[in-house]
Amino acid sequence: MKCENCTKKECSKKQKNDDTQNTQVDVLNSNDENEETSEFHKLANAKIFLSDCLACDNCITSEEAVRVFQQNQKELFRVLNLNKKCDTSKHKVLAVSVCPQSLPYFAAKFSLSITEAAKKLCGFLKSLGVHHVFDTTIAADFSILESQKEFVQRYRHQHKEEHALPMFASACPGWIQYAERVLSNPVTPHICTAKSPQQIMGSLVKGYFARQQNLSPDKIFHVIVAPCYDKKLEALRVDFSTPLYNSQDVDCVLTSGEIFQIMKERKVSLEQVAEVAFDTLFDGIKEGELIRHDGRRSDGYLEHIFKHAAKELFDTDVKEISYKILKNKDFQEVTLEKDGETVLRFAAAYGFRNIQNMVLKLKKGKCSYHFVEVLACPGGCLNGKGQAQTEDGRPDKALLSQMEEMYAAVPVRLPETSGSVQKFYQEWLEGMDSVKVWESLHTRYSTEKPTANSLDIKW
Repeated sequence: MKCENCTKKECSKKQKNDDTQNTQVDVLNSNDENEETSEFHKLANAKIFLSDCLACDNCITSEEAVRVFQQNQKELFRVLNLNKKCDTSKHKVLAVSVCPQSLPYFAAKFSLSITEAAKKLCGFLKSLGVHHVFDTTIAADFSILESQKEFVQRYRHQHKEEHALPMFASACPGWIQYAERVLSNPVTPHICTAKSPQQIMGSLVKGYFARQQNLSPDKIFHVIVAPCYDKKLEALRVDFSTPLYNSQDVDCVLTSGEIFQIMKERKVSLEQVAEVAFDTLFDGIKEGELIRHDGRRSDGYLEHIFKHAAKELFDTDVKEISYKILKNKDFQEVTLEKDGETVLRFAAAYGFRNIQNMVLKLKKGKCSYHFVEVLACPGGCLNGKGQAQTEDGRPDKALLSQMEEMYAAVPVRLPETSGSVQKFYQEWLEGMDSVKVWESLHTRYSTEKPTANSLDIKW
């Protein structure tokens, strides 16, 4: 039986048998004999089944499956426990970076404002033994700014370069996984080369911050808290590492729901958790007011790139964006007209059905859009499967509605106005258009489908 998202005539994803089920159990328990027991090992293994993932074309290798399964609460606690031992050679600085779309989940669960929930979450993580807790908004700043620059360049060269437009957003790892391993050419050349916020945060923590702390990258254990499971696979990318130190830029991804599970297992009383502000990547400075980007349920690539392009290309200031709903609420478009001509046509395509339709139009040469914000989750990042579901796996519409309302109340800040970002460009990246900017903030996408020996993974 085929997956509901499968695009091929044959699919092995749901041909379950005892061998594959036993393999999953072996993967989850493969390291048990060598691990020390402690208070940090009381939680059950996070059994993640990934079989309705967008990348359902036998594209997850056995090795990747093992490494995905290892990204659970137990791995975090293993490092916390090692830091308590006398052998300091095995100690690591533990840094946690929290995605802004995860904060409304904790705010709703705690019945607090987003600012209060962020401080409680930070306080709880530090009570476990985490050394630094960061907000990934600054990484999204970089990703958006680089995406804006690239779109303007592609637009100006659209008649000279075959794959210049449309440009597809690159922030969603589920979409990237599907594009690289299932679609390949002619889709991947259209994907923006700017790294996702998670990838850039990895570069910031294991690059800039590590040097500030006089640490090698392998001496930092970097955890991302995110709304979806797709980011666990993104953390495994070979271009997302420091080969010299055999160190991934992100060592472990935990979903918002997995962090909340830890809190429930430990019977945390919020009244007893200290309120602690997020750290910044600048040593000794605490994060100020929490802000977000101009997106309804995500980091707002469409809004920011549209406004920037309108000003840069057509000297037009766009204050408010009007969305036109097309086939469904997850497929909407935005246009800019000048002198009776449509000069910019952007679309938001969320969920597999809309992504498929967009790709089919591209392959037929009928895609009229200049930019498409592509997100794997219907409804956007707030609706990630790592936080917006009930215990039995159903969409939690009430929780999602509450999160959307809370997220909308967070103040919006343009990435261009961030003093910290400008400081990083000069001190870390050696200017706005340096070689180091490309090396640190951009990546390349595979144009060939890899051969994979997949397990029955459920996303």
